[in-house]
Amino acid sequence: MDDSKSIIYIVIFLVVIFGLFYFFTIRPQKKRQQEHEALKSGLQKGDRVITAGGIYGQIESINQDDVVLKIESGATMRVAKNSIAGKT
Repeated sequence: MDDSKSIIYIVIFLVVIFGLFYFFTIRPQKKRQQEHEALKSGLQKGDRVITAGGIYGQIESINQDDVVLKIESGATMRVAKNSIAGKT
């Protein structure tokens, strides 16, 4: 009888630990990933953005996987679409 109760407590403990792990790590990461996907799909020519490397620029053109940015000096550079961290 005691063995079955201890097994139930262990199972309940494992379920609680998994639930906490899900709500504190997996769920927020999925939310951030969805926000980044929405940002990437909403990019348009003329948007001012910042890259993950800290480079500010204005979008000149957008392709499937990359973006051409015009930076302050007037030069253009091609960066991966995934490296766009946000709009400014």
